[in-house]
Amino acid sequence: MDLAAHVLEDSITQFAKLRALADGALLQVDDIAFFAVPAEDANSIAHIIKHLAGNARSRWTDFLTSDGEKPDRDRDREFELEAGDTRAALMEAWEAGWQALDTALKPLAPGDLLRTVPIRGEPHTVLVAIHRQLTHYAYHVGQIVQLAHHAKGATWKSLSVPRGKSAEFNREMARRFREKG
Repeated sequence: MDLAAHVLEDSITQFAKLRALADGALLQVDDIAFFAVPAEDANSIAHIIKHLAGNARSRWTDFLTSDGEKPDRDRDREFELEAGDTRAALMEAWEAGWQALDTALKPLAPGDLLRTVPIRGEPHTVLVAIHRQLTHYAYHVGQIVQLAHHAKGATWKSLSVPRGKSAEFNREMARRFREKG
């Protein structure tokens, strides 16, 4: 596999890992924790979901043919919860954002990585635009996980290697690698 194809494949994989991490955290919280604002001028999980959904819709819709900041996006409203912002509605928008990402990324070919796409009028290569979104999503997924973990406290189910289990995890990974040969 050439480098560009590998980058595209791995980008899709990394976005999927971020989504799985966020979804694993979201499954652990009730509506109270989902909408809880931890401090004045801070964001709830719901705010972050709304923001990521709006960002994804804007960035990935018509990815190669229009500016990544769509004229109808109101980023500031993504951090305000309104009457219609139920958990179900926000999760529907979340799903639509991830679908837009899949629709944009999956057809890309290695030769597309150096094409130029604008975001807020600023030109980016497709590669830079992808990495920009990966880092942005990782930042916010980390926030979602932290807020969910805080809400669940001692009943939190780790989404990674649990504390005190690193050696056991490493042995298991080595065993799996040996079995694959």
